[in-house]
Amino acid sequence: MSPDNFDILARLVHRRAGIVLTQDKRALIERRLVPVMRRFGFKDRAQLMRELRLGHEALAACVTEAMTVNETSFFRDADLFARLGTEILPSLLAARAKEKRLRIWSAACAAGQEAYCIAMMLDSLGLAREGWNIELIATDISAEAIARAERGFYSTFETQRGLSDGDLAVWFRAEEGGHAIASHLRGMVRFRRFNLLDSYGWLDDLDLVLCRNVLIYFDGATKASVLERIAETMAPHGMLVVGETETAPSGLYRALPGGDGIYARVPVRRLKSA
Repeated sequence: MSPDNFDILARLVHRRAGIVLTQDKRALIERRLVPVMRRFGFKDRAQLMRELRLGHEALAACVTEAMTVNETSFFRDADLFARLGTEILPSLLAARAKEKRLRIWSAACAAGQEAYCIAMMLDSLGLAREGWNIELIATDISAEAIARAERGFYSTFETQRGLSDGDLAVWFRAEEGGHAIASHLRGMVRFRRFNLLDSYGWLDDLDLVLCRNVLIYFDGATKASVLERIAETMAPHGMLVVGETETAPSGLYRALPGGDGIYARVPVRRLKSA
């Protein structure tokens, strides 16, 4: 790929998804374009770039999705999930005890493993039997990833990454080549395709937001904008979880002791009326 074509591609992906593509990742980026070329029947990258410059919307969307990272696993970062179970979720449940309502957003959910892990944890608490209204939202920019998450089927290799035999027995059904998530668990999660650069107007009063290992792909201005808009969607007692190497601005969030990328929403100070 010529330097000019790389620059065009980088600008397109940044404009559509906020992701920064750098020259040092050029070989990886070119490899990710190969399945796109096959899908659209292009003989080489030059032909692909010509179509992009002509404003081929479906191609632009497919190229952007190809640049996203959909690698994840069940209960990824065990220490974090341990803290969610023993510290964060109990705190949020106490804050919502009167209303018996909990609203959680798994942003950039990839194939759904994170969202289903949260669903497993909540299901094990028996909240539905106690009359709790649980709303678990999971989004990703990739239509393919969302389709996979909604199916809830995972290969043996995928289920071996983070799940015990006990987990599989309780929350999955064995099928040829892997396991399917239990129907009641799948019904707990509402999946939706969503770009973190789009409007957050449909999100509100969230108790917990998980946006892990996503911000590292954004430039500073985009990261700041995303975190500011996430903060606006959160309840006063809301919690944010980012990747261990990611940080959130102190004006909006307060880091909880112990690391793991867990932040509390800083309460908004409102001016007293005269």
